[in-house]
Amino acid sequence: MRLQALHIGGSQDSSTPSVDTAASTSAVSEAAPLSAPQTPADSPGESFTDFKIGKDADLMNNDAPVNGVDKDEPSAADYDPTLDMKAEKKRHGTGGVNEELSAASYDETQTSRQDILMPDAVQPPEPKAKDPYDMFAEDDDDDMFAEDTQDTAQPTHASAKSAVPQPKELDISMMDNWDDPEGYYNVRLGELINGRYHVQQNLGKGMFSSVVRATDSKTGGLVAIKIIRQNDTMKKAGMKEIGILEQLHEADPDDKKHVIKFERHFDHKGHLCMVFENLSMNLREVLKKFGRDVGLNLRAIRAYAQQIFLGLSLLRKCNILHADLKPDNLLVNEQRNILKVCDLGSASPATENEITPYLVSRFYRAPEIILGIPYDHAIDVWSIGCTLFELYTGKILFTGRNNNQMLRSIMECRGKYPPKLLRRGSLTPMHFDDMLNFLSMEEDKITGRSVTRVLDFKKPTRDLKTRLMGGKETRGMTDSEAKELAQFVDLLDRCLSLNPEKRCTPTEALKHPFLCRPKV
Repeated sequence: MRLQALHIGGSQDSSTPSVDTAASTSAVSEAAPLSAPQTPADSPGESFTDFKIGKDADLMNNDAPVNGVDKDEPSAADYDPTLDMKAEKKRHGTGGVNEELSAASYDETQTSRQDILMPDAVQPPEPKAKDPYDMFAEDDDDDMFAEDTQDTAQPTHASAKSAVPQPKELDISMMDNWDDPEGYYNVRLGELINGRYHVQQNLGKGMFSSVVRATDSKTGGLVAIKIIRQNDTMKKAGMKEIGILEQLHEADPDDKKHVIKFERHFDHKGHLCMVFENLSMNLREVLKKFGRDVGLNLRAIRAYAQQIFLGLSLLRKCNILHADLKPDNLLVNEQRNILKVCDLGSASPATENEITPYLVSRFYRAPEIILGIPYDHAIDVWSIGCTLFELYTGKILFTGRNNNQMLRSIMECRGKYPPKLLRRGSLTPMHFDDMLNFLSMEEDKITGRSVTRVLDFKKPTRDLKTRLMGGKETRGMTDSEAKELAQFVDLLDRCLSLNPEKRCTPTEALKHPFLCRPKV
């Protein structure tokens, strides 16, 4: 079966950022060195090297539409793919020993508060109250926004550092068991792990691992250490992730392709531990703080997209599928101008594309996955198309409560699936009849019972261009601004082709006019 990685990844509730393969950094000087910005191959024009942020407000989209068609759509900033995947897994009865590592099921279920991936200078907001009205859950008892997250993190500001004990290696005689009943390692502040890492902070606990923030005594910098739970299957999957990370590093020894820097791994008290570089926050956190419901400006999106596609070009070169790309798995540095592709936990060789309808977090799941069509690198390009839409609009592009309604949401925007594509899908009969009419499985608003409606999408009712440009064309945009936005629409159109064979590749994306603009 397809083994997924063990990490605390993805997104958490709206009050917490991703505790991923990068830890918080309290100061730029403490962070691990970041790669120098690189100009995309075959992109002689403007690159993200030119992207500088004087203040965080520079990320904001001041040209956001005021009368767009999606003003009431769910906010991308508030969506939690982690709890969504947990609920989806529960609904479909997965989660046994051999199934608990299914696509993205490793995501965070209990994390610390927002400051765990943020610089000391930024004060985190209070955790958001539970939302009693879950627009995504399939029933009221399965509210993915109702997760009761505990504030387990220690303060990150400098005054709190004095409370951390001096480094000391713990002796087996000091306790009866290193682990809790669920197999998590009992982390203690001040503990010296591997004779090198001084634990500063317990960052959170996910389904398959916990993450701590530690000072590397050899470098003086901060690192994130992911500690895998005591479980042979989880350890095996973690070793697979490590193998992929090492393969990517070997192909990019100079750290130019914007994939998270994996430093090393070791065993501690029977737990596999993985050490990663420091970064600041993920792109969903960026949306929450600087682009809630309005998105980021095209200048920032261009810089981020260039770096994302550079990362995808490395994955493609190494024949690796990421298989869980979303804003939560894209981290930026403290200056917000350098991005890294993170969370290789769902990654695998492209040859291991076993048919599974729940691969990738649902709102970023390509249609070929849902239809049971053999997939390839194009699934990652689809996910990035969805992500870039979110970054610009602050809204989620495709929102279906389940796979069936995801197919409907996609058709409403992108039109009918080509019959030839549908006939290739082993799971097509679950969603289409013999005449390839779509069978929309819905809930009767009066009786609450499941009903099936036959729908025919003659043309998109909420097309991509309208959703992206709603209201903008009437606001006095200059010719240059209109052209730039049209180029962005075209790039997304190429990323979101229903036929995966017609989607652009990362190299083609880097050569696209939106990303390869001449310098002014």
